[in-house]
Amino acid sequence: MSSTDFLRIFWTLLLSMGLCMPLYQIGFRPGVSAAQEPAIEPTRSPDWQITVDRYCLDCHGESDPEGGISLSVDSQPEWMNDPEQLVRIVDVLRANEMPPEDAEQPSQEELRSLVQSFSKRLHEAIAKSSDSERPSLRRMNRFQYNNAVEDLFELNCIVFTLPEKMLREHNGYFDPASGKMPSTVIVGSRPLGKSQMIEPRLAGVAAFPQDLRAENGFDNRIDHLSMSPLLMESFLKLGQSIVDSPDFTQQRVGIWKEFFAEPKIADQPRDETRRQAVRERLDTFLRRAFRGGADRSTVDRYSAYAVARLDRGDEFTTVMKSVAAAAIASPRFLYLYDNATAPASRSPAIDLASRLSFFLWGSVPDRHLMGLAESGELLRRDTLESEVDRLLNDRKLKRFCDSFPAQWMQLERIISAVPDREQFPQFYYAKYRDSMHMMAEPLLLFETVLIENRPITELIDPAFTYRSLHLRESYGEDVRASKPRNRRTGEVTRLTFDRLPIDDRRYGGVITNAAVLTMTSGTKHTKPITRGAWLATVVFNDPPPPPPADVPALPEKPHATEAHLTIRERLAKHRERSDCRGCHEQIDPLGFALEHYDPVGAWRETYENDLKIDMAGTLFRKHDFASVPEFKDAILVERQRFVRGFTGHLLSFALARELDAADWFVVDQIVEQAESKDFRMRDLIKAVVTSKAFCGDAAAPNHQLTGHTDQSQDPS
Repeated sequence: MSSTDFLRIFWTLLLSMGLCMPLYQIGFRPGVSAAQEPAIEPTRSPDWQITVDRYCLDCHGESDPEGGISLSVDSQPEWMNDPEQLVRIVDVLRANEMPPEDAEQPSQEELRSLVQSFSKRLHEAIAKSSDSERPSLRRMNRFQYNNAVEDLFELNCIVFTLPEKMLREHNGYFDPASGKMPSTVIVGSRPLGKSQMIEPRLAGVAAFPQDLRAENGFDNRIDHLSMSPLLMESFLKLGQSIVDSPDFTQQRVGIWKEFFAEPKIADQPRDETRRQAVRERLDTFLRRAFRGGADRSTVDRYSAYAVARLDRGDEFTTVMKSVAAAAIASPRFLYLYDNATAPASRSPAIDLASRLSFFLWGSVPDRHLMGLAESGELLRRDTLESEVDRLLNDRKLKRFCDSFPAQWMQLERIISAVPDREQFPQFYYAKYRDSMHMMAEPLLLFETVLIENRPITELIDPAFTYRSLHLRESYGEDVRASKPRNRRTGEVTRLTFDRLPIDDRRYGGVITNAAVLTMTSGTKHTKPITRGAWLATVVFNDPPPPPPADVPALPEKPHATEAHLTIRERLAKHRERSDCRGCHEQIDPLGFALEHYDPVGAWRETYENDLKIDMAGTLFRKHDFASVPEFKDAILVERQRFVRGFTGHLLSFALARELDAADWFVVDQIVEQAESKDFRMRDLIKAVVTSKAFCGDAAAPNHQLTGHTDQSQDPS
């Protein structure tokens, strides 16, 4: 197929879909523009206004207000009409972050009343706002494109190598239908291990560039998945290279006989048999590839092109390859509708099926899911829940584990972690680093919590973990009886991990594992601010703002005059600035809680200068702790905050966009629904899928979701 033929089909589809402009730049930051909405008239409430005047106006008055938020009477029409501003206000009040520690504090009753008042105002603002500014189209990222092509053609190999998949599965340990993870698993580290990128794939097919991860987000975000003319050209070439690969044969392609093979000649003339086969095959193929975008006229255009090629004498399989290549380069294949703002002509059930499949499988819906969508059965609550269970029990769920947990924990940072070789020689062995083994531990924990449907609080404080002999040795365990004599236990290809009980609560979980502790440290010293920011962002979904531009970073090596100080004492000067104090009150207790772990995650009692480590602190300004187990206990006491933060991450990944003010209530509803199931992972995922934010108006009769159901949540 010539490039001219490609472009003719491609641009015809673009024009028919009205996608010419969005292809140059699809995606923008979702949100509600208060300036475009009718103003909410302020209602003077003596109760909350008196509270605000007393405790808030010193920092949030008319003159140079902190954070750009003024709560004065004159500014009421602005912030009372802005859902995003109201969310910020309610969030800091519920998190007990305001007023500052050194300011006069309201009573719990006053704080509770203030949260109730602002929550009600937020609900009213959202009701009068519109979600029309949310983008309705998003492009597949590289990971999803590989999966979709693999599933569409039913390939028994991958399309191209994906370094972003961090953990390689060996021996088929991942079996979600069993509901149980094996006691021993064999894995490989794709980015750091030896030969873990060598897999059966289509020769001659080169991947397009990896899509960047959003800051504090994921690589499937709408506002980051634009389409440039250069990338559009890459998709054209990519589609052709896939079908032209020498490996694209009957041995690799599961739909070869039903789509690419020459049809058997029936009673009617040969040409008529081939025309009929083309039409029937394209109708089935395009309906799945385009997920609701294969109307009769579209199938007619593809069929007419194929028939014209056949009439010219082209070989049947060659023609069908060309049509397939054009299909997987089409915007109807590359784009999917993300939310309820899709055009009325779209089938809500099919779009729901697509969102569900891309959420859990990172790919197009399979035939069964498409059948339920086309019949409309998927819009039934019981059918939808049953399909969620089916997708969660399928081995394709590994794709969810290959994308969400590593991005949620920001584990790609371990790849570039290089502790000082002289100071930490034990981190290195042969040509490799301990990080190869470290990165698997939190990922295997996540997979276990998911497959076994365990409470997500076990991500913080589990009773078990998975470790290799090498990793156990790195943690300081005595494994001499289990390892080969006179050599380290480090494997570099297939890494064997055993499920072990945790007897020491200082270790285990997503917070106190060597991978996270290493990747949030410097080359020679720990970085409490970095660790605290990671905890605030990942665990509580409350990322701190970037530091002021004129604040210098703490030097890796302390000045001679500060050599006698601890890191806590050296950082104290940062808190002296008023524009730094608020953030440090939030992240310092989190970061210093992990100070007993050195830059490679090993336990220590003192610093290099023999000063004793002080990790004591107060979580959320009300839970004192003096040890790591006490710190974990404090987080579990505040488990609603962790669950709410995790749910926000999960919902953002599922919707492929940044959450906005309207989602604030949806997250609370999901958490409330999941609480009755002990916050178990699979039940939480099901609550996300059955939420109105995910289903849209199509499933509203089944849910009757009207907003936040608990306006009286106790901020304490």
